[in-house]
Amino acid sequence: MKNRYLTFFLILLSVGAYAQGVREIPQADTSEIIMFNKNGYNSRLTKPAETIEYANKALALAQKIGYLNGIAEAYRIRGIGEYYLNKFDTAISDYLDAANYFEKSNNQSGRAKVDNNIGNLYIGVDYEKALDYFNKAEAIAEITHDNQLIASLNLNIGNVYYNKNSFNQALKYYTLSQQQFIKLNNKVLLVQCLQDLGAIYIKLNQTDTAKKILLEANKAAKAQDLNSSVANINLVLTDMFKKERNFPEAEKYLKEGLLSAQLVNNDKYLYDYDKTSYELAFAEKNYQKAITYLQKLFDQDSVTYNSNIKTKTILAFKEQTHQREVEMTAIKTAQTTQRFWLLAIVAGLLLVVVGLLTSNVRRKATTNAKLTELNNEVSRQKDNLDRINHHLEEIIDERTRDLQVKNKKLSEYSSYLSHQIRGPIATLKGLMNLEKEGLVDKTECINMMDKCVSEIDEKIIEMSDMLHDPGKSSF
Repeated sequence: MKNRYLTFFLILLSVGAYAQGVREIPQADTSEIIMFNKNGYNSRLTKPAETIEYANKALALAQKIGYLNGIAEAYRIRGIGEYYLNKFDTAISDYLDAANYFEKSNNQSGRAKVDNNIGNLYIGVDYEKALDYFNKAEAIAEITHDNQLIASLNLNIGNVYYNKNSFNQALKYYTLSQQQFIKLNNKVLLVQCLQDLGAIYIKLNQTDTAKKILLEANKAAKAQDLNSSVANINLVLTDMFKKERNFPEAEKYLKEGLLSAQLVNNDKYLYDYDKTSYELAFAEKNYQKAITYLQKLFDQDSVTYNSNIKTKTILAFKEQTHQREVEMTAIKTAQTTQRFWLLAIVAGLLLVVVGLLTSNVRRKATTNAKLTELNNEVSRQKDNLDRINHHLEEIIDERTRDLQVKNKKLSEYSSYLSHQIRGPIATLKGLMNLEKEGLVDKTECINMMDKCVSEIDEKIIEMSDMLHDPGKSSF
């Protein structure tokens, strides 16, 4: 009898100890967390920096009360803000953390949204991987009847096909997404649909339709203060008006879009506006202004190029690291569960304690072997990353040499300009002085001046061709 009481007492003790280790989630009001996350999401196209601020507030409150869904959504919203600021390396970290917490709370709908976000990161890196994430998200969205997410996924899948130059396929998804957002009365994402439709009609050489759609998108974006959308739309409109030689309209949309890009503070947008400003100045034959923007672009080009390579590497490496962390967490969780049941069995079955301990030692040995294998894999991945970094350094050196050659070409251009134009201009000045003093026949003077002007025009055209011919190494 005493043995029975002792066994029962030990079982209760072990269960009580385990229960104390499980943290209770307070039944606190979560409305403030939900509000911060919602405000952050709504700010993504206006001021993505505010999106991050709201997400950080939501994250702090959610962590304080142990609200798993709130923590997961805060990480996701923060990742969205970083995505719109072109910070893909930090965005992928937050998306992976969000996925982890949604898994812990068994929130498949939230996990589908994260898969959609990660797919967006991969659009410019790996088309097939982007489609894999979108398809996974769509499978869940169909089950949960999340029509908003389904419409967004169709828009994003259209973006994949646009980048793959499958324009008719992209148009199919854009049109489907537009119909869905009209039905859902989602005015914000309708602007993005119009923006993408305008871009696709340009690719399909339907410029009149494209312009009409883009002007409508510009008006709707400004009405809703969607700075990110205005910045993107106006880049396309500026290019369209430039090709039509309607420079006043091109300048108008360039300045308006640049202001929105500065409000968003996205480095990529600002780089794109410098490039468009250069192209517009060159089209207007304002070569001095064009050269200023060209030099600025050269300075940014190497940094942008290497940043894109590093982003691709970081996305792949962080996702692999996260997968290993998930595996390690699963192993640790399994170990914790095993220890609890071992303690309960030991309390209830003291007679077989030796056999259970032996079995536990064997399981630990197996786990340690797995951990050793994982550590070796981490070491191999580190070696791979070191090799990639070495390759990046070589690329940086190559780009630096390329920039030096381009700077030399600009210097040669300046010298060539001074030498080639100075002679004809000096001749013109001499002819003008001779004509004033009556030392030369007026008709002959005009003919010679016309010849000098033609020569200057030919030199300018020749210099312009040489400047834009990448095959020429010198003047």
